[in-house]
Amino acid sequence: MNNARYKILAVDDEPDILEIIGYNLSKEGYEVLTASNGADAIRIAKEQRPDLIILDIMMPKMDGIETCRQIKEIDKLKNTFVVFLTAREEEFVEIMGFSAGADDYIAKPIKPRALLSRINAILRRSGGKEDAVQPKIQINDLSIDRETYMVTKGNEQIVLAKKEFELLFLLASKPGKVFSRDLILEQIWGNDVVVINRTIDVHIRKLREKIGEDYIQTVKGVGYKFGAE
Repeated sequence: MNNARYKILAVDDEPDILEIIGYNLSKEGYEVLTASNGADAIRIAKEQRPDLIILDIMMPKMDGIETCRQIKEIDKLKNTFVVFLTAREEEFVEIMGFSAGADDYIAKPIKPRALLSRINAILRRSGGKEDAVQPKIQINDLSIDRETYMVTKGNEQIVLAKKEFELLFLLASKPGKVFSRDLILEQIWGNDVVVINRTIDVHIRKLREKIGEDYIQTVKGVGYKFGAE
């Protein structure tokens, strides 16, 4: 993977953390940008359009959750990965982060090798998706375009976070097929990422809120399928 083609924005109010992240990512060939607060992160992201943002949760003035929410509302950043950096391990914090549109978590204190492995895995998935998959799905009035990451229902455009889109596209690619939780975790988050089962539920709930309750069905004890009953 050619790391030089990827731009990463690291956001943390601790200079030492930014130095560690910047040094290790630069050594791997990534172009690294930094910001020390949420407002600067949003401004730089708009200007530079990074491929991935590493975002601290606990920051003064604007925390990482709110920063993530605002970033995900910016149309030109809808394909940007957001990875939270946090020392907090409570489950509700993780659920809040995924609800805001986060793609992954990295725990503090930072372990450089683990950091690089996680970032490499996330960006590898972004460039290594199977090209043979159909680029556009049209089911009744719902249109899902993989090339533009746009979803429309009738004449209404629906804004989805990156993982929400990928989950919707996966389910809709094979209507009626039941996708197990394990398969969804593997396909959407990958084997290199540790997430809880509740993460899937949060994303399904957000999708139902945005596209309607009838499209995604729960198969109790197994997983989910696409298609109204």
